[in-house]
Amino acid sequence: MSNRSLPETRAQFRPKDHPTEHFLLTTVVGSYPKPKWLNRAKELAEDDDRDFDDDDLEEALDDAARLITEEHTRAGLDAVVDGEMRRNEMVEYFADRIDGYEFNGPVKVWGHNYFDKPSVADEVAYDEPWLVDEFEFTTGVTERPVKVPITGPYTLASWSFNEHYEGEAELAYELADLVNEEINRLVEAGCRYIQIDEPALATTPDDHAIVGECLEHIADGIPEDVRLGLHVCYGDYSRIYPEILDMPVHEYDLELANGDYEQLDVFKEPTFEKDLALGVVDVHTTDVETVEEIKENIIKGFEIVPPERLTVSPDCGVKLLPREVAYQKMENMVEAARQVEKELDAGEITVGYAGQ
Repeated sequence: MSNRSLPETRAQFRPKDHPTEHFLLTTVVGSYPKPKWLNRAKELAEDDDRDFDDDDLEEALDDAARLITEEHTRAGLDAVVDGEMRRNEMVEYFADRIDGYEFNGPVKVWGHNYFDKPSVADEVAYDEPWLVDEFEFTTGVTERPVKVPITGPYTLASWSFNEHYEGEAELAYELADLVNEEINRLVEAGCRYIQIDEPALATTPDDHAIVGECLEHIADGIPEDVRLGLHVCYGDYSRIYPEILDMPVHEYDLELANGDYEQLDVFKEPTFEKDLALGVVDVHTTDVETVEEIKENIIKGFEIVPPERLTVSPDCGVKLLPREVAYQKMENMVEAARQVEKELDAGEITVGYAGQ
């Protein structure tokens, strides 16, 4: 995938009535706090003594997806997500839809937190679409472009017990082919912005070559106008940079606000040749960054890429924050981006990115 496709994949997300010459694409990583009543609806659906069935739960999920999509739209985001209202967990949700996986009960991962870690007990296979219905519903309730986050094959393999394949890499490559099939289904449904989530890469950075090979499988045959992003968080980026620049994606979504941008210099040499989705709000604190603080964070991104290659985003999914805090962070983030655009137009911001 060449850099010549970067401007084309980005321009399609610019609103037709955008008031400034400069455009900073604003979006979210994916997850968002679920309404409390949705969690209650799930409990009712699991209670055999309650007159609340799967159809009732589906209606509740639709309502939640509609509500959060509207919150993203109201906050002013250029590319929205439904907040992953239908997803329980980033691996479990997909494993439940892939042939070859099975579940044997929750595993303690840290503190008092448990994860229903799946096992690969047989050959994995694509059985049913994973996200197409979700995407079609979301596009039906908003006029904004819709981004689809999807858990990457390396994380799906790494965060599962492998009881069938010779090694984790072999499993990851098989899963990459399934992700490619799902993305093709999404593209047929009209999706033009897909984000591959690979948080496991940060914990095992030596496997970046496996992730790169997986992405080659994923990108195979995907039209050039479909924007592919890779989200990586919470790791030592110097162990995967500049190698990740060879991966066939348009955009890298990186968590940097939580570390107070201590790793920003990692990406200055060699030149960052792809688009950068910069985390500008910290999802690990309930403190709401002010518009001025976020503007300062956005401007840090211009040390790496010019404005036409900067996407503005939170560090990661905001699902663990109180909902009102998550919304205020999103609203301030968008306002900060719009103010920076105006200041860029007025020549009030000096852009000195490392590639100049």
